[in-house]
Amino acid sequence: MGVVALPLALGFGIASGTGATSGIITAIVAGFLAALFGGSRFQVSGPTGAMTVVLIPIVERYGVSIVAVVGLLAGAISILAGIFRLGQIFARVPWSVLEGFTAGIGIVIALQQIPLALDIAKPEGGNALLVGWKSFQVLAQGEVHSDAIVLTFMAIAIMALSPKVLKKIPASIVTVVLCTLIAHLFGFDVRVIGELPRSLPRPSLPEIPSNSWWPILTSAVAVFALGAIESILSGKVAEGLAHSQKKLHEAGDFDSNRELFGQGLATVASATMGGIPATGAIARTAVNVRSGAKTRLASMVHALFLLLCIAILAPIVGEIPVSALAGILIVTALRMVKPRTLHEAFVTTRSTAITMVITALSTVALDLIRAVVIGIIAHLALSKIPQLNR
Repeated sequence: MGVVALPLALGFGIASGTGATSGIITAIVAGFLAALFGGSRFQVSGPTGAMTVVLIPIVERYGVSIVAVVGLLAGAISILAGIFRLGQIFARVPWSVLEGFTAGIGIVIALQQIPLALDIAKPEGGNALLVGWKSFQVLAQGEVHSDAIVLTFMAIAIMALSPKVLKKIPASIVTVVLCTLIAHLFGFDVRVIGELPRSLPRPSLPEIPSNSWWPILTSAVAVFALGAIESILSGKVAEGLAHSQKKLHEAGDFDSNRELFGQGLATVASATMGGIPATGAIARTAVNVRSGAKTRLASMVHALFLLLCIAILAPIVGEIPVSALAGILIVTALRMVKPRTLHEAFVTTRSTAITMVITALSTVALDLIRAVVIGIIAHLALSKIPQLNR
């Protein structure tokens, strides 16, 4: 499980604008604490693409230093939400909204990788669609880094072909190893991750700003809401997979309130150590279940494995090309847009299909929290029209 999480943690840290180190710290610290205190025996937590989508505009507007304060507040809100048993509210988000939301996030994450794939400085702006467009304008003006572009397409191809050839080895690790070797053997001029710490930093409280509390508070609420939705959705998916595969007893069923509490503790700890807000990661959690996990210990070992990796392999990991990680994240993101799920939505009722499309488009054009609100309003409004529910 840790082998799958390593390149994703690094990639999401870079994509968020906070750096690869913040991604790996989050995967270790938040991954361990969320597994220990959360509401699922199978959940794997850490940096995710969805959280990256929320953090990018925050970093763009207020700088990297504000992320720790936002994380502390969001974590505290999540802890309180768990104590006051608000988990069921987030568990009732309609299926059509969640699927549209997930598809939209996949598109946004893929768009966010364009500057990294082109090996250029990220253009100004918090909207992924606009940033992607500006990135191609930079390319059209002559700033072409051909080695990075080649390596990105190579990573995409390996991600697609590797599962068919090397079925028992995670495609992301195969991609990272091959792309790093090729870049060094052929002298590719590409940006690499760079120096990584070989141990975890000591916890410390971030500098608390004396003003501008309103944007900080609204950002924290957005981070909390997204973390709650994604973590509870991931936990429910994990429990369903585990029951269908292993016929587990009801006593260990997913507890959404405990999950909010555990994710809150994990995010607070991550924020004090230079990490970013964490959530449950659906893809990594599914891999954990399918790999035979039965208890929280599997997710905790995953975090300890990542700690061992940076303690021993930090110099080697630092040589991974950023464009290779961009290719991995593009494939990972596009796999979130599931054709089978889209087909199911379009053959059920028109209201379901329309709600999904509206939510997905809102996610790409606006931001995640407004997209969920718009999706829920659309679901409630369209469900009242009999002609659209046949």
